[in-house]
Amino acid sequence: MTRLLVGLLLVAVLSGCATAPAPNASPPAPPAAPSPPAAEAPAVYSLDIEVDGDYRDDRLRKLLQQHLDLARYRASEAALSRGELARLAAAAPAQAQTLLETEGHFNASATVSRAADDASRLRLLVKPGPVTRVARVELLFTEALGHDDAQALRDALRSAWPLGEGVPFTQSPWASAKSELLLRARQGGYPLARWAETAAQVDTDSHTAELRLVMASGHRARLGELRIEGLQRQARQTVERLTGFERGAPYTEQALADFQERLVKTQLFDAVRVQLQSEVVDADGSSPVRVTLTESALQQATVAVGYHANDGQSLSIEHLHRRPFGQSVRARSKLQLSRDVHGVELELSSHPQPDLKRNLMSLQFEQDRSSDTIAQNLGVRLGRLYEAPQDERLTYVELLRARETTGSQVNTNLALSLNQQWVRRRLDSTLLPTDGHQGLLLLGAGHVRGGGSDDSGPFGRLQLKLGYYRPLGGWFGTARAELAQVIAREQVGVPEKLRFLAGGDESVRGYAYRSLGPVENGLTVGGRVLATASLELARPFTASLPSVLGAVFVDAGNAASRWADYRPVVGIGAGLRWRSPVGPLRIDAARAQETGKWRLHFSVGITL
Repeated sequence: MTRLLVGLLLVAVLSGCATAPAPNASPPAPPAAPSPPAAEAPAVYSLDIEVDGDYRDDRLRKLLQQHLDLARYRASEAALSRGELARLAAAAPAQAQTLLETEGHFNASATVSRAADDASRLRLLVKPGPVTRVARVELLFTEALGHDDAQALRDALRSAWPLGEGVPFTQSPWASAKSELLLRARQGGYPLARWAETAAQVDTDSHTAELRLVMASGHRARLGELRIEGLQRQARQTVERLTGFERGAPYTEQALADFQERLVKTQLFDAVRVQLQSEVVDADGSSPVRVTLTESALQQATVAVGYHANDGQSLSIEHLHRRPFGQSVRARSKLQLSRDVHGVELELSSHPQPDLKRNLMSLQFEQDRSSDTIAQNLGVRLGRLYEAPQDERLTYVELLRARETTGSQVNTNLALSLNQQWVRRRLDSTLLPTDGHQGLLLLGAGHVRGGGSDDSGPFGRLQLKLGYYRPLGGWFGTARAELAQVIAREQVGVPEKLRFLAGGDESVRGYAYRSLGPVENGLTVGGRVLATASLELARPFTASLPSVLGAVFVDAGNAASRWADYRPVVGIGAGLRWRSPVGPLRIDAARAQETGKWRLHFSVGITL
């Protein structure tokens, strides 16, 4: 028994020695953690978009490239997972069909496939199907516009609706047509007009669309009392005289726009805003017209220093008083000094009268050395001016005393004349025109008293100026012409200021300002006839900078003593244009064909 116990004890001791760690042994390592899965590499792919069938229109492909999610992510080079790429590819056909519906293709089909030799190359094949066209249009009017007295406007609105039968039905023209027709109704006298219903029923089998629109016009607005805000120094009567309409007159947006333009032209206000308060209806059915004004400073002085290719360096000082001595008059005085022309001018003009005209009186003194004849002119004018947004009429009587020195010969004449001038503008912009036309016509008749009976007698004066502007694709075309004549006996000493010379920025480029005319004793003098013309083409250098253009042009013309002696000369050249906030700035280099010499020209603005 004793032997058995000793044996068991030895086994236990030996067993413990076998499992005990060695004195210098490291502790056992913990079990290894599982390795994290490697991050999924971003999907790299290319996309080809093909428009198949009878409508191979690059416009549809560009539409898909711009708005399809699969194409937009590819263009942005954004990192996509393979799962996200699969989702976009699966959604692409339905999204493409929806996009093509906006262009009138309601039976379009689209599929996405992978290239057999390259799985990263995707191909979107689109079959647009036929374009849906308008089959029927129902345009109805309710409320005041539905009454018998609005028949003319209803007919005009129906005629203006652009989506007639047979026209492709697409989303953008549909939306713009609704907006434009609503705007026409509001401009025509219904400022509360709105769409009560607009619906387009598309038949995908016949590829047609039936349109139904119902316009609720609200009441016919009428122009009511003026509610004027902002007057401090100017008289209320000055504003009231410029309305151009009577209380109760039918409202049109153009009537208020013309009223606002007349207020701006007075130069009495820095800011003008005219609005119809259509939400307010007075007992007589009219709505108030709210006029918000910010008066200009009572006095204003301007000093300008510059350079002009026609008459060199210049300095001008101008002072304007908008209400001298508290009277409804505007006084303007100006001192002009330049290389060839010195002048002083004082002008008094009334605030607008009840007939929307202004009375004018001016006193002018000018010394002109720009030609071979040195002319000193002292003139007095009395007249009336009517200014509208597109038309002007000026009637004036002028008394002119002229002292002219040509070489050693000195002539002094006195001319009294009655003149009528019309200006007509039909331009998209009076400051920066690109489309439209404008013209000036001046007719005058008078009598000249010279030093003797031979150089005294009656005379007539005619001047016509025309300007034409037209966009031509990416180009802009400009044409201008001038025709003028003094009608009098050859011996009558018509003053130089009333005769004509050509040359310069607004005449025939390539020749000096007022350097073209008849030559007497080796000196250039004013002619009794003039004709000039110009053609110009301009184009922006880049689409990102449309206000800077390059131009080429050809000018021709001259002045002469009579038409039998008229010989036009030609100038050709090129230049730069900048459509600046104050008008077009032009820098031109022109070659005079008569002399072969080049000349540089600078000018700003559009003149008539």
